[in-house]
Amino acid sequence: MPSTMFPDSKCPPLWANGPDFQGIHSFPNKPAVLGPKKLTQSPVTTGSSVLAMKYDGGVMIAADTLGSYGSMARFPDLKRVLKVNDSTVLGVGGDYADFQFLSEIIKQKQIDEDCKDDGFTLKPKALHCWLTRVLYNRRSKFDPLWNVIIVAGMQDNEPYLGFCNLQGTAFTDTVMATGMGVDLCLPVMRNAMEKKGGLLSYTEAKATLLQCVRLAYLRDCRSWPKYHVASIDANGSTIEGPLMIDSDWEFAKGVKGYE
Repeated sequence: MPSTMFPDSKCPPLWANGPDFQGIHSFPNKPAVLGPKKLTQSPVTTGSSVLAMKYDGGVMIAADTLGSYGSMARFPDLKRVLKVNDSTVLGVGGDYADFQFLSEIIKQKQIDEDCKDDGFTLKPKALHCWLTRVLYNRRSKFDPLWNVIIVAGMQDNEPYLGFCNLQGTAFTDTVMATGMGVDLCLPVMRNAMEKKGGLLSYTEAKATLLQCVRLAYLRDCRSWPKYHVASIDANGSTIEGPLMIDSDWEFAKGVKGYE
């Protein structure tokens, strides 16, 4: 019943001015729009394989520099390896625009951590967990971020490798790859570790990843001979590149009949 003193007053809805608990788990918080909602259901400019493996004392990750516009090698100088801080690096395949969107959010998270100046920093396990929640949340809205992400870093003086894809599937392992690299390069990395009987040294791991980058370029038409390689150990993280694989095309002189 309305109040006799205030006939037009009504009880406010429950939690009218309270916290938006549902919005906390919604990423990003998009405003409501009127009319039909159109979502991208296929990536446009994409990156190919990302390769990563743990070595004795650290972890290494590599990705080529090509952005493919469908089947066209449109952007040959992209960077798909992101240094988050001294202990965490990302390697991303899939839609490059979605990677740019995510990278800006992640960079701002790191800036917020730096501004707090409380002695804590964004660690690889925490970033991997956050990415898993974000990608699964977007997938559940049928508006996925079309990326496959490898998180590499050092956590408690131990190398860490985490995988997450656009469905929110996540796991950790000693060697990882995305795209065609799963079929072409994972056997090479696993074979190198089996011969060694454990983790490779830094030099051996780098040579193995270089072999895998070369293999991906020769066998995957969405790969490129230029690449970036990142290494994370107890002393910090570094990214080298763009570098070029040492390919040899001398045998092409003997190929005849296709002019």
